[in-house]
Amino acid sequence: MSYTNQTGQTSATNTNTITAFFDSRSDADNAVERLIDAGLPRSSIQLIEGATAEAVSGSRTEESGFWAALENFFFPDDDRSTYAEGLRRGGYLVTVTGYPLDMHDTALDILDDEGSIDLDERTRAWESEGWSRSGSITSSRSTQFENNATGYQAEQLNSEHDDVIPVVEEELRVGKRDINNGRVRVRSYVTEMPVSENISLRDENVEITRRPVDRPVSATDSAFIDRTIEAEEHHEEAVVSKDARVVEEIGLRITAEQREETITDTIRKTDVEIEDDRESGMVRKDGTSGIQRD
Repeated sequence: MSYTNQTGQTSATNTNTITAFFDSRSDADNAVERLIDAGLPRSSIQLIEGATAEAVSGSRTEESGFWAALENFFFPDDDRSTYAEGLRRGGYLVTVTGYPLDMHDTALDILDDEGSIDLDERTRAWESEGWSRSGSITSSRSTQFENNATGYQAEQLNSEHDDVIPVVEEELRVGKRDINNGRVRVRSYVTEMPVSENISLRDENVEITRRPVDRPVSATDSAFIDRTIEAEEHHEEAVVSKDARVVEEIGLRITAEQREETITDTIRKTDVEIEDDRESGMVRKDGTSGIQRD
């Protein structure tokens, strides 16, 4: 799964986009329903259905059709060709756009839970079969060029007005997308373990002793007086108490850093060459200074 978002936004914008690819229509439908139940508007969710197994032909017209279905999304050409190939092979693309940024993690978890495929891994499998991103891009652009050329010829043949050649230049647009690099989850739970501790306890016991005596009565014997003597037994027992103490704290913190990356690509433009026989066979090339002679 891949997704793009405009950082720093808290409201819905067209630049907040998540895309997820599914092999199963039921998985894709379940993901859409859960996204709606989570509070995302139905208008921000789109399901693009690929070709059926019987319809997969690999024709240029079919591939161009999948590219056209993706033209409203700001994808790099590499990603667009990958999505088009997945649709051609019968996959299902779910896109969520214009959502509040605080719903990003919720939407991402739902798409993960519903079985979205790892498109990078799937792309490597396609490439091992001989498929090429660059070949797909070239084929789609070639098809588009052929269609445009055909339309221009029809206009040239049927039009009675002045013929024109549009001068077109491509502009390179570089965006950003957030890549899920894994998740860290900390969970606490309670365990019990037996412990033991030795303690010394004191026992006091009362013993009754009788011993035979044969001596005269003395003044200290208090003879013929009622008397009572008593003693108490005491025993020590263990008293257990527990003190809970915090011994460690574990937390999660997200840190961010900026890095610069140079994006290298090619852009196209239309060069125009004008031949004017009225000027002694002189040839002028648009975009150059002066006139070049044959």
